[in-house]
Amino acid sequence: MDIIRAVEAEQLKDNAENFRVGDTVKVHFKIIEGKNERIQIYEGLVIAINNTGINRTVTVRKISYGVGVERIFPIHSPKIQLIEVTRRGKVRRAKLYYIRDRVGKAAKVKELIRKKTVTKA
Repeated sequence: MDIIRAVEAEQLKDNAENFRVGDTVKVHFKIIEGKNERIQIYEGLVIAINNTGINRTVTVRKISYGVGVERIFPIHSPKIQLIEVTRRGKVRRAKLYYIRDRVGKAAKVKELIRKKTVTKA
């Protein structure tokens, strides 16, 4: 068992923990088309984060031409280059599956506004 955990620990990414459910993220992932390799950006709302460790996945939902599209990304995959948070969301649930049934403004998540901490010198 320790050998498996050691191999998994090598493959874990450090920057995968800086977002939560309800955040709007840009996922930069690598696409290979024949000999060409390019990075495509998928921007949407994080509606679920599943599992832990190397098996951790994130479900991102976006509206494309009026149709809801969801994609599941394995966070620690070598094809994922960067997960960038564009907007923090204020939610009270761990899974936002109810967003699938909402349309228009009802499908939005309020933005989380954090106060800046002031340090005294």
